Amino acid sequence: MIKTPVQGLRLEARDLGFAYRRGGDQVLDKVSLVMEPGMVTVLTGVSGAGKSTLLYVLALLLRATSGSVLWDGQPVESLPDARRCQLRAARSGFVFQDAMLDPSRSVADNVAEGALFSGLDPVVVARRATSLLERFGVAHRADHRPGEISGGQAQRVALCRALVGDPDVVFADEPTGNLDHESATVVWEALRGQANRGATVAIATHQEDLAGLADQHVVVGGPR
Repeated sequence: MIKTPVQGLRLEARDLGFAYRRGGDQVLDKVSLVMEPGMVTVLTGVSGAGKSTLLYVLALLLRATSGSVLWDGQPVESLPDARRCQLRAARSGFVFQDAMLDPSRSVADNVAEGALFSGLDPVVVARRATSLLERFGVAHRADHRPGEISGGQAQRVALCRALVGDPDVVFADEPTGNLDHESATVVWEALRGQANRGATVAIATHQEDLAGLADQHVVVGGPR
């Protein structure tokens, strides 16, 4: 099957600030950066520096307490929750740390579920899900529950879930941190492959070696 390019998405943060509690310590303080389509950006920093928080804010899973997030030049930080959910479903994929699969659903359903919310044809989603599960060597686990597969397999399934909608931007939070070398290589190559097709890829990780493989390396500072 010929892979067509994806649109990509220019991500920008302007003077972002974030605190988990009103009046609490700033986890993020005046963070500004730009992530371009076709590029892999790796976010690193010491534990507690806010790299995962920054990823969640950029992905519209958390709302910044100050500053702006722009998707393709359009401010999205103050949009209503429903519109933010629509944007996430339509244009992004997220690989969560420790996979975060729904234990009550099969592997195949975990992969397909998110893309169905984006309005894609269920037949197309099912075909893409099957293709991705085969590509990453977990098709034989399609009817299993997450508790019946290994951690490495679960992370590959999480990657399938993030890619099934062929997203313009992929966010990945510590996607290789708990994996063996082989599984980590599979995940990294898949993320790089999506960027090569035009997507924007943002990875938060404590693994400094990934920074040398990225197109852009951003070191996130700690709490102020």
